[in-house]
Amino acid sequence: MEGTNVVILAAGNGSRMKSNLPKVLHEVAGKAMVDWVLSAVEPLSPKNILTVTGVGNEKVQAHIGKRSDFVIQEKQLGTGHAVLQTKAALGNAKGSTLILSGDTPLFTTKTLEALLEEHARTKAAVTVLTAHADDPTGYGRIVRDDEGMVLKIVEQKDASITERRIQEINTGVYVFDNQLLFSVLSKVGNDNAQGEYYLPDTLDILREAGQPIGAYETMDFDESLGVNDRVALAKANEIMRARINEKHMRNGVELLDPAQTYIEADVQIGQDTVIEGNVTLKGKTVIGRDNVLTAGTRIEDSTIGDGNVITSSHLEEATVKNKTTIGPYAHLRPLAVIEDEAHLGNFVEVKKATVGLRSKVGHLSYVGNATLGEDVNVGAGTIFVNYDGVNKFDSKVGDRAFIGSNTKIIAPVTIADEAITAAGSTITDDIQKHAMGIARSRQTNKEDFWKRMPHKK
Repeated sequence: MEGTNVVILAAGNGSRMKSNLPKVLHEVAGKAMVDWVLSAVEPLSPKNILTVTGVGNEKVQAHIGKRSDFVIQEKQLGTGHAVLQTKAALGNAKGSTLILSGDTPLFTTKTLEALLEEHARTKAAVTVLTAHADDPTGYGRIVRDDEGMVLKIVEQKDASITERRIQEINTGVYVFDNQLLFSVLSKVGNDNAQGEYYLPDTLDILREAGQPIGAYETMDFDESLGVNDRVALAKANEIMRARINEKHMRNGVELLDPAQTYIEADVQIGQDTVIEGNVTLKGKTVIGRDNVLTAGTRIEDSTIGDGNVITSSHLEEATVKNKTTIGPYAHLRPLAVIEDEAHLGNFVEVKKATVGLRSKVGHLSYVGNATLGEDVNVGAGTIFVNYDGVNKFDSKVGDRAFIGSNTKIIAPVTIADEAITAAGSTITDDIQKHAMGIARSRQTNKEDFWKRMPHKK
């Protein structure tokens, strides 16, 4: 919203993750957690977005890039100390400042927008985002007065028996009047077990100064999940996958087993596509309409057209046009292009190659660095031998060519339109139109050889 600053806290070392990767860069549904946070705040059109980095700051800043400005918290001395690092940039700014953590990927723009609207309506010094928890154990409790204003946030260990029954909890997201925020940050002490400066302590200081403390309760407790370890990361992935899957189903995609379907955030899928369970769709994949993807299929950063049937196959950086059949157990590697109505059978691998219109590669074949024309038939066990240990070489097969089973095509070779290779051949030279290439030893039969064989008695 206009007049709003955003501060994202991303300086912690995330020791409970037990990882060399900064915590906020761990992924939820294919995007780093901090990317989800940025995607939630960017539609608010804030004046400034500042990310406070610390441990692994170079990796975090390189990942975020120009989506945010940065300040560094050299020593991790608590959330209050982290926000104080932004004083040079924001200390004199007017308006409000939204503060949230980079490890809370589930907050939505809608929720944050409602929080900011509530803050503007009540004109509070600070408004806390809260949530209702069926089991609030471990969370700070929100204690309100009779008029609904916040009296205090009390931590679990400090709460009375009555206060522990409160189910409204602190999510760790705040909107402050910016100038009031920086007027009290310097007054926060570190007289606690951790010796750190905590941002929630500002609420006590503001309240004692007679400033109103507000709260806005989100209806979705799941949004408040903060990720501190791998267990919480798995939970965040589960929640986000359910959101993504619901979106696709409401847009006309049929998921036969949504709980076992893994679709990342940036994947696009057209109407009437049917997806079985245990399918994984990743990266920038775009899938058209009326496709069928069966169990075990994994597609990453690929483009799929309309009306295809892909059976238990793996595609990465590949392009599949329309009305093809692929698999089972086909592997399309980067720069594979499968044209309309083509067919790839079981255990076919294609890499940096084009399989032309209506062409068929039945089974147990490798097509690498090759261009196959229209209506080509490739027999079982065919290998395009494209690598000499140093360089890759290209081959070309013309329209309506017939490649016999167990052919080895030693690149670079051109097989012309309507040419044929005899089964079992090793092709090292070009084949002209209508010709058949045969390259195999003649059969020799050794009579009575059975008698020379050792036989068990």
